[in-house]
Amino acid sequence: MPIEGGKTDMERIGLFSEMEYITVGDKYVSPFNRPFNEAASKNRQILPGGTKEMSNLQAGYFDPQFARIFEGEGYVNLNQVRRRHMMEEAKKNLAKAFIPSSGDKKPCGLGSYYGTIGGPVPSFSAQAKPREQYMPPGKNLYTNPGKKGTGYGYANITIGKQFSHSSDLYDAARQNFKKENEEHHRLLKGAPFKLNLYPRDYFDTNPYFTEKPLPPIKKEEKKESLFSPFKPSSPGKKPGGMKAGTFESYPSHSTDPYMLKPGKEVSKKDDKVFHPPSGPKSRPVESIMSLNVKRALNMKNYKTASLATARHVTF
Repeated sequence: MPIEGGKTDMERIGLFSEMEYITVGDKYVSPFNRPFNEAASKNRQILPGGTKEMSNLQAGYFDPQFARIFEGEGYVNLNQVRRRHMMEEAKKNLAKAFIPSSGDKKPCGLGSYYGTIGGPVPSFSAQAKPREQYMPPGKNLYTNPGKKGTGYGYANITIGKQFSHSSDLYDAARQNFKKENEEHHRLLKGAPFKLNLYPRDYFDTNPYFTEKPLPPIKKEEKKESLFSPFKPSSPGKKPGGMKAGTFESYPSHSTDPYMLKPGKEVSKKDDKVFHPPSGPKSRPVESIMSLNVKRALNMKNYKTASLATARHVTF
């Protein structure tokens, strides 16, 4: 509907045409009663017939009959082929097979030379070499064993002599101070000197002292307020994309009468007003603050997310 200024609502928003409504007039179907896959319950479905397991039966293979690799070949005895090969190899021998004079000698233990060609080696003999007779050294210096103890609370473990015990009075420091104080007062002559002309700020210690009785305490009279403070009837309303936060209700729409477009008035060259060319039309854009709120609070974490987390992400 055109308004004052000559632009329609679609031109002010920046859209070329009004958005289409696809589901106008459709019957409402609840998402709980809606089937998950409607095509799965209509017409015939794929019936593979089950899976086949590998076995010795023919049902486990793709072919209806077992196909052999060789058909009609003759039977070959492997033992007979092996014997023929051994006979052909034996014909190549010029004389009889070499037979040793005696069998192999087995060793009778670890380190034994029985059965070896060279025999025992004298350098590897286990016999001990002759050594000189051992002469033990002389005896060490005999001393008394060390005295046990750490030095704290143990007597007679130091190099010098032990200190003799001397008794010490429990309150000796207090008694000595008392004696010195009595000796100090004995040497004093007369009382301490006191000057009567001690400087003072006022004639008396308390300059506000008076002997007159004080007047009774005045009580402050509370003035009754004629007008009570203003309290709104309800908290402030937040704008929700409409005129809900205004003081007055949204005015009803009234149709504007059709008016003819006024003609252009011919003016001087100096009186022309600069009109910038119309640029690309913009679309309504959602604010960055609402986008951050949607990213921080979604349908999965809106119960567990705290208000502090939302403020931190938003701002």
